[in-house]
Amino acid sequence: MKQNILPAIRLTLLCAVFFSGIYTLFIFGIAQAALNNGKGEIIKSEKLLVKSEKTIDASHISPKTSYYYANIGQKFDKDEYFWSRPSAVDYNAAGAGGSNKGPSNPDYLKTVQERINHFMKHNPGIQKSEIPSDMVTASGGGLDPNISVQAAKIQIKRIAKIRQIDENKIRELITSNTEKPLLGLFGTEKINVLKLNIALDGLK
Repeated sequence: MKQNILPAIRLTLLCAVFFSGIYTLFIFGIAQAALNNGKGEIIKSEKLLVKSEKTIDASHISPKTSYYYANIGQKFDKDEYFWSRPSAVDYNAAGAGGSNKGPSNPDYLKTVQERINHFMKHNPGIQKSEIPSDMVTASGGGLDPNISVQAAKIQIKRIAKIRQIDENKIRELITSNTEKPLLGLFGTEKINVLKLNIALDGLK
């Protein structure tokens, strides 16, 4: 019995030291070389103060300046802004996750149809077949900060009409904020919604 217990204790202690100490310090050291010392990309905006028409708590309103994490999905659902991708957790970073419902689940299909109806109501003239999937389906983590280029373009008419801005200016804004695939190979073109909306507020 001692032959089994002692090696198990030694292995446990070794793993505790390595994964709780050495490995943690190693990752921490790598993070110091990353953007903002591994704390993520923080964006400050003095104009983008109220993001959502549904939530008006203190975290969404600031009298002077607001700070946002660029890599965490934000809630944008006002008609004068580009909308974010839907979130199954209402963009709660403390409880990230998906709905865990399959594509044949009746409740899931009902939710998607409600999102489609809502999108078409706020974007008159858009056909159901034209709506990109990322505008009506949530990501696995519920905190996707990006939308597809098509998802941005399909919102141009609505935003241009409300803000009384030339549609071509908004198209140029989308182009300048489009992120290309990594090394031109990995992933697809995408747009960070937070950065795009901040740039949108900068248009005259």
